[in-house]
Amino acid sequence: MLPLCGVGTAGLAAAEPPPPCSFTLSAPQVVHHDGVDMVTATVAPADCGPPAAPYVSVACVQPADAGAPMQCAQGRGDQPAQVYVAPFVPGVTYTATGRGCGSWIGTDPAPRCQQLGPLTAAL
Repeated sequence: MLPLCGVGTAGLAAAEPPPPCSFTLSAPQVVHHDGVDMVTATVAPADCGPPAAPYVSVACVQPADAGAPMQCAQGRGDQPAQVYVAPFVPGVTYTATGRGCGSWIGTDPAPRCQQLGPLTAAL
């Protein structure tokens, strides 16, 4: 009888470094902007570990009405992304989502962006 031998190796997953920056998403809210009531949401940089900086942020809002388009806005660097949706329709539920991407200073944006939301509000 021949003994069975095997050599096996378990694959080790390399831990990914944490994203260089964190971001915050505001819930949808009604604001009076340019003379009109609108719904807005914001994605803003919250914290970046050295040596990192915010690269881009995107904020999106979508009314719950069937077929209503999602609207998004983008911010660069330290500038927050703020989206405005008009017209504001009372009684509709709005959903905000977003993402924020940081970069290590002197490099391209980090491959993993922070996904934010969804946050919903019946306004």
